[in-house]
Amino acid sequence: MDNLRAAILLPQLSRLEDNIERWNARYRAVEQGLETVAGVVLPQRPASERYVGSSIQFRLPGISAPAAEAFVAAAKDLGVELKWFGAHEPAAFTSNHHSWHYVEPQTLEKTDQILSSLFDMRLPLTFSIEDCRQIASIIADCVRRAGTAGV
Repeated sequence: MDNLRAAILLPQLSRLEDNIERWNARYRAVEQGLETVAGVVLPQRPASERYVGSSIQFRLPGISAPAAEAFVAAAKDLGVELKWFGAHEPAAFTSNHHSWHYVEPQTLEKTDQILSSLFDMRLPLTFSIEDCRQIASIIADCVRRAGTAGV
């Protein structure tokens, strides 16, 4: 890390615990909006786990590739940008082992089965709790629509 990055980071460290609480509140708002939606599988977190909810992941088991692409597109049309781990090409920080050029290609059927149904969304601190509730509502609506079109 160079001096400039260190100078920018240092003042942020004193706010880290507060920001973790803020991220987790946003995570919980989206989680609560999705936990009762048929077809959505959220990670089960151990009570002892300490996490930072700066993003949320969820699965839609059984979704086909065309339906997953349509689901991501439908959410984006409504202003919610989701990433899909089953995509052939990396999108932002979301990729899978098929696009990794630094390891030999592998056959990972169980991994691919999970990745094909796994979605991710960043939860920036610029989102309010109400924004997160609205986002969960949009995702839930898109899941319901995807459920009638190929899940």
